Amino acid sequence: MTLPHDPMMLYSVINTLLRDRYPSFAALCDDLQADGEQIRACLAQAGFEYNEQQNRFW
Repeated sequence: MTLPHDPMMLYSVINTLLRDRYPSFAALCDDLQADGEQIRACLAQAGFEYNEQQNRFW
């Protein structure tokens, strides 16, 4: 799966995947072979951070 580069689209896709398919951000990154730090950095620039307890970015 190719993840979007636009931060708002990435935010939407990642949160949907976390809600529907993955128990954690680490599991998502492992399964998609995605760079978690790059995703976190992109979303952080848009003002989002990962909440482990809620398993979502906000």
